[in-house]
Amino acid sequence: MSTLKNKLAQKINEWRPRTERLVKEYGDVKIGEVTIGQAIGGMRGVKSLVTDISYLDPYEGIRFRGYTIPEVLEKLPKVPNCEMPYVEGFFYLLLTGDIPTIEEVKEVHEEFNKRKKVPQYVFDVIRAMPRDTHPMTMFSAAILAMQRESIFVKKYHEGINKMDYWDPYYEDAMNLLAKLPEIAAHIYRMKYKNDDIIPPDPNLDFGGNFAHMMGIGKPYDDVARLYFILHSDHESGNVSAHTGHLVASALSDIYYAISAMLDGLAGPLHGLANEEVLRWIQGVMEKMGGKVPTEEEMKKFVWDTLKSGQVIPGYGHAVLRKTDPRYMAQREFCLKHLPDDLIFKYVDILYKVVPPILVEQGKAKNPWPNVDAQSGVIQWYYGVREYEFYTVLFGVGRALGVCSNIIWARALGYPIERPKSLTTAMLEEIAANATKKVEA
Repeated sequence: MSTLKNKLAQKINEWRPRTERLVKEYGDVKIGEVTIGQAIGGMRGVKSLVTDISYLDPYEGIRFRGYTIPEVLEKLPKVPNCEMPYVEGFFYLLLTGDIPTIEEVKEVHEEFNKRKKVPQYVFDVIRAMPRDTHPMTMFSAAILAMQRESIFVKKYHEGINKMDYWDPYYEDAMNLLAKLPEIAAHIYRMKYKNDDIIPPDPNLDFGGNFAHMMGIGKPYDDVARLYFILHSDHESGNVSAHTGHLVASALSDIYYAISAMLDGLAGPLHGLANEEVLRWIQGVMEKMGGKVPTEEEMKKFVWDTLKSGQVIPGYGHAVLRKTDPRYMAQREFCLKHLPDDLIFKYVDILYKVVPPILVEQGKAKNPWPNVDAQSGVIQWYYGVREYEFYTVLFGVGRALGVCSNIIWARALGYPIERPKSLTTAMLEEIAANATKKVEA
C-alpha cells in the first residue's frame, strides 16, 4: 500500500467513530431547521424542493399533476385498439396540468415526429464504444453528444432575457425526448440482437414506435406506454430527478442535465432495483426446484430469509405506507396478460405472504411491495431478458418528468441550488452545546 493510501486508510478509521457517534447520540439535535441525523443521513425527508409535476402521497402513491395513477390511466386519451394512453398525452399533462383532447395529443405526436431524426454522429459515438460497454453508459454518452444541438446555449449567448429561458429549454426538451426511443432501441438491437436495426415508423406513437424498433409484437407497445408513464417522475427528491434538476439549475442545458440524470439513475440504490428483484426471484425459483410453491412453503422461505439477516427485495418504501399503485397497475396487467407465467406466479405468492410476515416481524414501516417488485417480470416475459437494459427503459420514462420539471424551474426563475455544508467538528460543537443546555 502506498504511503498516501495508507495514511488515508488510517484517517478513515479514526474518523468513522466520530460520524457514528453523532448519528447515534445526537441525531435529533437541530442545526438550523434540520437535525444532525438528517444532515448526515442524506437529507432524508428534508422539505427543501418545490415541484408541481408530481407529489408522492404516503397513502395514495404518486400523483401526477394531482391525478392518481388509476385516474391518469383512465382519463388520458388511449391509443386506438390499445389499453394504455398515449405517452404524448401524458407529457402534455405533466407540462400543463390539463388532460388533453385527442387533437392535442396528436399535435404533440406530430411535434415529436418532426423532431425525432437522430443525427448520424450519435450512432457513431455509440458504435465507437466496445460492445460490452454498459447500455446506460452508451445512452448517457449519446445524449451528451447531442449537446452541440442545444438551442438554449445559442439563445443564451445571444443575450436572451432570463424570463424567456423556459422557451429554448422547452425546444431542447422536445427535440431530445423525440429521439430517446430510437436511441434506446438502437442500443438494444446493436448489443443484443446481432446489430439488426429496425428503423422507426413515423405513423406510430411514442410507445408503439419504441416497441416496433425493439422488434417485439403486441401487447408490448402497451407495456412500453405503461412503463414510461409509471417511471416518469417521483417528486424531485430521488437521485435521478434531483440530479437533473440540480445540473439544470446552473443553466446547464437539457442535454447535460438528462445525461447527468441517467448517471444517477444507473446506481444500484436507485434504478437497478428492478434488476436485483428479478435476480432474487429467479434465485428463489431455483432453490424451490422451479415448481410453484404453496403459500406455506413460501412463508417458511421468507421467514428463513429474514432470520438469516437478509431482506426481501422489492418490499418497503421510504415514503409510501401502502402498496405502490405503480405495482398495482403492473399487477393488473400481468393478471390479464400473463397469469400463468411461472415468474409471475412467484410474484403473486410473494405479494400474498410477505406483507403479513413483515408486519409480524415489526421492522418494516411499509411492508407492501413497490414498483420494482413487478416491473422486471413483465420485461422478461416479453423477451427483454438483458437485465442491464432495464435501467435504459427506466431512463426513457424518467426523462419525461425531469424535462417537465426543468422547463418549469426555468419558467419560474428558480435559482442555482447551493445548500450549506458544515464540518464534522462544527457538528460536534453544536452537539456539545445542546448537551450543555439540557444539563443546565
